[in-house]
Amino acid sequence: MNVKLIKSKPLLLVCLLTLLPVTAHGSTLERIRTSHTFTLGYLPDFAPFSEQVADKASGYAIDLCLKIAEKVKSELALPALKIAYQPVSLNDEINAVNSGKIDILCTPTPPTLARRSQVSYSVPVYTAGLSAVVREDASLPLLNVLNGKVAHTGPTWRATANLGLSNQTYAAIAGGVTEAWIHQQMRLLGVVATLVTVENADAGLKQVADGKASAFFAERMVLKHLLSRNDPEGHLVLLERIFEYAPTAMALDRNDEDFRLLVDTALSEMYRAGDIEQAYDNYLDGAGDAAKKLFKIYALP
Repeated sequence: MNVKLIKSKPLLLVCLLTLLPVTAHGSTLERIRTSHTFTLGYLPDFAPFSEQVADKASGYAIDLCLKIAEKVKSELALPALKIAYQPVSLNDEINAVNSGKIDILCTPTPPTLARRSQVSYSVPVYTAGLSAVVREDASLPLLNVLNGKVAHTGPTWRATANLGLSNQTYAAIAGGVTEAWIHQQMRLLGVVATLVTVENADAGLKQVADGKASAFFAERMVLKHLLSRNDPEGHLVLLERIFEYAPTAMALDRNDEDFRLLVDTALSEMYRAGDIEQAYDNYLDGAGDAAKKLFKIYALP
């Protein structure tokens, strides 16, 4: 009897293991191989990087993801690989990656430490610049401070900056790094002001246009693109100043180094082949000298 029990243990162990829950979505490449589908996640209101076009998506980041799809198709020997487009929101983009709802978040986002604790990131695909939009009739003290025309030395600068920035209402997209940056600057300068958050950049520009906010802070290229579409008469003004720079990248499953290697390989090849520079020409008004230098840094050897 004891012998039979001992012999049955391996079989019993196998049975128990088959009952254990598997990982939520397995490896990305295996999921793609099984479904024959590569699912691209994107923010639908983040032009020129990604936007909704009928039942598909378009933009700088989408073009890069389609190039990555070619790499996936080749590596997995799936000539009939299907491309699925899945819009996500700022509130669920990270969960969409973690749950396997999407295979990659194409729209580039800053890889903060908080986000890196939940997802992994590709090599950078764009260097974002934080800028602001104001009304054409914005007050001179506000414009002087926002444009950096006040000398940054001593208590005089601090007092002048505070005077120009205080008693204003600012807008930023809810939950983004910009919202946190504005709160930090207000604390550092001792500025007494109001910060309102909005769902997207269109709503932020409307806050300024309606006089409900003195300035809307967001990524410069997004602001420039929206103004060209929605404010042809020039009632709103995009400041030349860039307050902060941040490399941005595509979010991936945190526990999938094989897929990350494939994505980084594809992007590095795109940098060296000039494909990313071409995408800049198509969507981002071309790449300047500084951007081209970063291309060489971002591409892995």
